[in-house]
Amino acid sequence: MKITGKEGGPIDRASAKRWTANYRRQAGQGKVHCHMFGKDTIRELLDQDGCMGIKIYYALNDEGKQQVLLVSTDADGNNMEDGLILDKSASCPPDCSGTGDLDE
Repeated sequence: MKITGKEGGPIDRASAKRWTANYRRQAGQGKVHCHMFGKDTIRELLDQDGCMGIKIYYALNDEGKQQVLLVSTDADGNNMEDGLILDKSASCPPDCSGTGDLDE
């Protein structure tokens, strides 16, 4: 599949609230339910030469804690093997500062 840079799209807030509530209910209390990356970090990933998109991988670190990895992809949808991989996001919990309506 050719990547155009326009993959993905918006959903309505009511669906997003329902979906995040579904996840929290299934995952259980105290489980990570979101990860936050800063805009400068994401921009650094997107600004790499040849980057046309981002894949988001679910992962478990060496301690068994849930992580998400952001990986740059080229126009053919291939991971950019020499590209930046992002981790080290702020996860909630434990860092749940600045909650919003998707956290309810």
